[in-house]
Amino acid sequence: MTAGGSSIPEVQRLLSVLATGKRVAEAGTAFGEGAEAMARTAQSVVTAELDPERAAVAAARLSSYENVELLVGEWRELLPPRGPFGLVFLDSGGFKHEPEGSSDLVLGLLERGGVLVMDDLTPGWAEFDPVRAWAYSHSGLKAVEVLTTPETSALLIARL
Repeated sequence: MTAGGSSIPEVQRLLSVLATGKRVAEAGTAFGEGAEAMARTAQSVVTAELDPERAAVAAARLSSYENVELLVGEWRELLPPRGPFGLVFLDSGGFKHEPEGSSDLVLGLLERGGVLVMDDLTPGWAEFDPVRAWAYSHSGLKAVEVLTTPETSALLIARL
């Protein structure tokens, strides 16, 4: 059971590199592929999944990692009390529908100098994209989009 983003090997490698030695938060565990990739190198990973069935699959996958805390519920409620983090991994899909409403919350999860990774982007997307607009225009951020495959990309966003 996998789908998209963090199940892509290229994204897993990117996450593993960026997570090295850091306290990490993940909003949307799904089946645990991203959390597992980060757990291999991170100091600790706190990951939240809203869907109990997906969380159960992820819990089985992550059971051998002592540095992973899997929470079931809404990330907006569960992650902020555990922050700040050096790396936050967030699927851009959920954020795209409400960047204004979630932007302060997401920034609050990041320590200064921390990096936010948002995946599941389409390179060269011609339409207006509120996620990219937020990342590139916010005065407290520095962002770059990187290809993860010829068809997918991720935003790496540093909090200044």
